[in-house]
Amino acid sequence: MTEDLDTRRGTVTTEDDGRRRLEFRRSWPDPIDDVWAALTEPDRMARWIGTYEGERRPGGTGTFTMTHEDEAVGEPMTVVECDPPRRLVVQWVQEQEGSGVWRVDLDLSTEGDRTVLRFVQFFAAGADVTDYAMGWHWYLDKFDAEVGGRPVPGDWDAFAAEVGRTYGRG
Repeated sequence: MTEDLDTRRGTVTTEDDGRRRLEFRRSWPDPIDDVWAALTEPDRMARWIGTYEGERRPGGTGTFTMTHEDEAVGEPMTVVECDPPRRLVVQWVQEQEGSGVWRVDLDLSTEGDRTVLRFVQFFAAGADVTDYAMGWHWYLDKFDAEVGGRPVPGDWDAFAAEVGRTYGRG
């Protein structure tokens, strides 16, 4: 993946109803089926984000654990939509953060010879999304390493020092 730090950055906009919308857009020269596999296959998921133990179908429920966190905590997750290899929508309760239910929309498409991932998450009106954006940026850089061979980002502190300025931190 050749995008620089600023183009890999998430963008935050405000919806008409006041909700905050965080969006990332990443792309690779890899086939859409390979990118989908990195998003959903257990062995590949474990390398960039964590584990999901449960039903892998629309309406399916299970436990999602972000294993790259300081404290890996399993949280109830629901597969809202699953249309391989184009769309995956999941939601889970962020018990540790105390921030309620999170819903993440992951859409894959092809543009020319590239597979494009569009990642979208909504937050409450007025929410400070900066820390969440930085966190998802870190995970998506880990995903880049899994799919496209980018270097795996270092530990959180080193990563935050590197990307923090693009999010107004540091």
